[in-house]
Amino acid sequence: MTITIDVALGDRGYPVHVGHGARELLGEVIPDGVKRVAVITQAGIPWTVDPGIEHDAIEVPDGEEAKTLANVEAICRQMATAGFTRADAIVGVGGGVVTDLAGFVAAVYHRGICFVSVSTTLLGQVDAAIGGKTGVNLPEGKNLVGAFWQPSAVICDTETLSTLPTPEYQSGMGEVAKYHFLGGGDLDTLELDERVAACVQIKADVVAADEREGDRRAILNYGHTLAHAIETAGEYELRHGEAVAVGIAYAAEVARRLDRIDDSRVAEHRRVLSAYDLPFRLPASLDAGELIDLFNRDKKAIDGVTFVLDGDAGVETVVGVERDVLADAMEAIR
Repeated sequence: MTITIDVALGDRGYPVHVGHGARELLGEVIPDGVKRVAVITQAGIPWTVDPGIEHDAIEVPDGEEAKTLANVEAICRQMATAGFTRADAIVGVGGGVVTDLAGFVAAVYHRGICFVSVSTTLLGQVDAAIGGKTGVNLPEGKNLVGAFWQPSAVICDTETLSTLPTPEYQSGMGEVAKYHFLGGGDLDTLELDERVAACVQIKADVVAADEREGDRRAILNYGHTLAHAIETAGEYELRHGEAVAVGIAYAAEVARRLDRIDDSRVAEHRRVLSAYDLPFRLPASLDAGELIDLFNRDKKAIDGVTFVLDGDAGVETVVGVERDVLADAMEAIR
């Protein structure tokens, strides 16, 4: 059975199809009038798709290092050489790296063409593939160049998760853990399809209320301020979901020091992370001072260091957290 969640954005709205074998729906969700499809994927992904019309495959490198402006140019040049036009579409098949990169190419090629995401990782299915945030990295930080470009449809085929290496699957659980604190409750009690769909529903509701991260959507970055700093300083040695897990534990410690939550709520954060076998300790090789300095490069840091923190009113954005609070909280997750 396929579960369908609608991302309600008016004429830019689209369905997200979740379920075992959902990739077979691809031909049905390609928009009418599309002539050809560029399927952007990676060599190591053991899943193929059939968009039902003429299509060319474009492979991109593996890993977060693939998300570069150089690769955007390379893909666009391949598409231009092959004669792709504004009447064509892009289908991204893979995890968050592929959907971020392919979505950004779709946003800029011919100033925007149709895009469909077929997400094959847990992290992508519950987070990266939904919401229209696309982008690439710079040496100075993650996702610093990008665009909001909504897909025409998203397919989350849970069958593809069966081939994920255990570390990659666990990385996705870092994003699932985040949703426990965004209204998801006891997600760990649900079957896989229902769990993925529940996470998608939370994200879809937030995106519908705040498409371009003007306010409410920032809560989806819970745990990500430290996570992105860890990824930049550690050169992506720690997987994204693992870095998010450490970031979630850290956000709880920051909130505790600001008297937003109590010790029992901090313990609940660690319980959830432990339930998914996720880390909540900072890697010993990373320097706390360097990580705090990197907070200022975070996209939310407009009026000082900005964190998404838990509290009595739920998770919300807090501006201007002092450095001594950040440093003290950092010691608590060593």
